Amino acid sequence: MSCVVRAERLSKSYGSLRAVRDISFAINEGECFGFLGHNGAGKSTTLKMIYGLSTVDQGGLWLFDQKITLTPPSLKARLGVVPQEDNLDPDLTVLENLTVFGALFGLSSQEGKARATEYLQFWGLDDKVNVSPDELSGGLKRRLVIARALMNRPRLLILDEPTTGLDPQARHLVWQKLRLLKSEGISLVLTTHYMEEARQLCDRLVIMEAGQILAEGSPEQLVQEHVLPYVIEVHLPQSQVPAAVVDQVRAYGGQVETVADSLFFFAHDGNDLWSRLESWGLPPKVCHLRSAHLEDVYLKLTGTTSEEEKR
Repeated sequence: MSCVVRAERLSKSYGSLRAVRDISFAINEGECFGFLGHNGAGKSTTLKMIYGLSTVDQGGLWLFDQKITLTPPSLKARLGVVPQEDNLDPDLTVLENLTVFGALFGLSSQEGKARATEYLQFWGLDDKVNVSPDELSGGLKRRLVIARALMNRPRLLILDEPTTGLDPQARHLVWQKLRLLKSEGISLVLTTHYMEEARQLCDRLVIMEAGQILAEGSPEQLVQEHVLPYVIEVHLPQSQVPAAVVDQVRAYGGQVETVADSLFFFAHDGNDLWSRLESWGLPPKVCHLRSAHLEDVYLKLTGTTSEEEKR
């Protein structure tokens, strides 16, 4: 399988701040690859080096097998970029935001209008053709930005926090449309701090913290490799948890993780561990047993909750 993007010991600094630190990864053609991390982890800086808004300081970066320091126009023409901000032109109509962008890639007026109409229909915006973007809801604006990024028929679609600020219904609609684009052969790269978004969309992902990659794999693989399959959340401040419980969980063979004032017990057999808690002085009514998921991997590796959990 060919790579659309490959990085080897890639680094980027802004003055004394090392935003990206010696990271290596490869993105395969036809897959959805994610960069998961909180704000400031280095996700967006990495994407900017890929799509040409920032230069490579150190290390190697290859795009479509061509080594780059700053992405040239010939390669940018194969990319679709969805920035974090909805940078639409309020002085143009919804349709014109697409046709003007298409003209930058050499589309004639007729070609641009036909392609814009196609993507407006795909994203459910065909009844908004003649309105200003300012009249659209946040979810509709986001769909329009993604539609604009498709006007040049990109081989690689780069999405920086594609559903930030959207309600759950709008978020799921965007996810479904992105799956359809992937099924048509478009490779996807996205940054996100939403665990569920990463789980729903990504074939593989990296977890980033302070400019470094902490782990890489599929969502399922990361859960299997980094945490035990079941977790018990303790819904009490740690000061109210009997002191001996943590030692007893560890002696039992479980793992104990703390994040802020939250306590989590991981085990191979969640029901068996659950059955022992009351005898150790921890009432079951203050605990919640569930399967482990990507959020647990994230908090274990970074020691912080995601932006999604903080909301």
